[in-house]
Amino acid sequence: MKLLIPVLLFVLCFTLVSVHSFGQTIMTAAPQLLTDPFLQLPTANSVRVVWFTEFVGNKHTVAYGEDLQQTAKATTTKLSRTREDQKSRVGQQTQDGQVYQQPTKRDIWRHEAEVIKLTPGVRVNYRVTSEREDGVSVSSEIFTLAAKPEPGTPLKILLTSDHQLKPMTAANLQKVVETVGRVDAVWFAGDLINVSDRASEWFDDNRGNALFPGLQGRAKYEMQHDGVKFIYTGGEIIQHAPMYSCIGNHEVMGRFARKNSLNDEFDDTFPRAVAQKLYSGKSLIDNSFNTNTYEEILTLPQSQAGGKKYYAVSFGDVRLVVLYITNMWRTPKLDEKYTGRYREADQDLDNPENWGYGQIIYELIAQGSTQYNWLAAELNSPEFQQAKYKVVMFHHPPHTLGDNIVPAYTNPVQIIESNQQNKITSVRYEYPHNADYIIRDVVPLLEKANVQLVFYGHSHLWNRFISSRGMHFLETSNVGNTYGAAWGERTREIPTGYQEKYIALGDPNGLEPVVPTIAPLLSKDGKPMPYLASNNITVFSIFDTGTGKVSSYRFDTRKPDAEVVKFDEFQLIPIRYQDP
Repeated sequence: MKLLIPVLLFVLCFTLVSVHSFGQTIMTAAPQLLTDPFLQLPTANSVRVVWFTEFVGNKHTVAYGEDLQQTAKATTTKLSRTREDQKSRVGQQTQDGQVYQQPTKRDIWRHEAEVIKLTPGVRVNYRVTSEREDGVSVSSEIFTLAAKPEPGTPLKILLTSDHQLKPMTAANLQKVVETVGRVDAVWFAGDLINVSDRASEWFDDNRGNALFPGLQGRAKYEMQHDGVKFIYTGGEIIQHAPMYSCIGNHEVMGRFARKNSLNDEFDDTFPRAVAQKLYSGKSLIDNSFNTNTYEEILTLPQSQAGGKKYYAVSFGDVRLVVLYITNMWRTPKLDEKYTGRYREADQDLDNPENWGYGQIIYELIAQGSTQYNWLAAELNSPEFQQAKYKVVMFHHPPHTLGDNIVPAYTNPVQIIESNQQNKITSVRYEYPHNADYIIRDVVPLLEKANVQLVFYGHSHLWNRFISSRGMHFLETSNVGNTYGAAWGERTREIPTGYQEKYIALGDPNGLEPVVPTIAPLLSKDGKPMPYLASNNITVFSIFDTGTGKVSSYRFDTRKPDAEVVKFDEFQLIPIRYQDP
């Protein structure tokens, strides 16, 4: 008993620490990790383990093995651009500006250790520990890791996108685990968060729906229906399974520290060519756009041409090609006060530094570009050619019923109109449909290479298409919310009186959507709908490489005990490689 009392007092000292401020006593919680560990970049005999803290610490390690008897030491780096602002929902800030009145630096440290000498197909226990500067150690729970699977290994891969802290995301991820158990990998088709430099969106938004808590089963997102409240927790997924992602428009930040809020900074993307003229001698990254935080947080495969921005990786029987195909989302509104996709705001006509320059494409993919040439070489590589399944992932849709496919994916054509006094009276943008880089240049390349599946997001709905040559297109982005589908009586918001014809209904690129094969939702008149766009029903998809089937499931988030319904399934046909 004499020994027990000092131990209890020691624990209490670190569990409840009295801090005197303005005459008040504040109790702070015990030290903790900012995230659980998660897996990145597996190889044939190793995998990276990554986690985050809000203290730099003295030592950070991974203990692994059946009895956790082996140790790997982590390398620590500090995130360079993570901040909070008046729009953050973090800590005590539950309304705009309660704590932060402007973007404020938030110190976060990233720890990464490489676990080596693994045997393919053998799962190993692991746990991470971080020691603070004061000597107090904090450990995670025990999870499992594995090397990259060999060809022939049957895998279940979660296909997801567009989480963005949306209301249904935690429910979606919780039902993934409850329905299919542990997945072997996550493919994330972009838009992980809303504003990439806002730290709390990745780690600890106080509404309980930040990215990592959702993917690690630590979300606490409250929903309500008919007066009944319930909480969804997300799923324990990436502690056990590596995640491969592509860049969506929300991973891109605009001109650094020019604006008074992170939302405005995100919106302030600027073409590199214009930035070179206006900001000669200054940082091009800081004065145009960047993906710094996204690249600092994630350890991904890299290509020599594109780094983490576009790459290819073999995983089991799959060759996954990840492209950087996304542009700046701007409003379709033609109101004179908006900097939009089709026009500049009237109040900014005399100040090109404030122009939006339309829907800027961040990385060229047109024929002859560096990314296109890299893609062509990858599609001709032995790793790609010999893969049983060939899948390409990027963010922007080639085919969709969603709104974000209009206008065409091409560089905006700027049209400046002036009066007789040479005063600018309007600046507008056209997007030639026949110059859509995805449809004109990328899709023919993929079809020629026998790609079986093109997976993407961006429009916040579920729909799929099949080309005349049998290539499947899947958008399964109705994860956290939707903005509707251009089908039936609902049309896209498009400009009138412009040179180009902008399509208000259906897929602008000419394919008919496929009606779900098992249990489609019905329209008001009882007809099966070829899409799912709902703010109550969430969707996830699973690619089973053992069977070649891609299955999509839906769940009504208003009913926590409701059945998860498999509503669509299709088969990828393996392409047998033959030596020339």
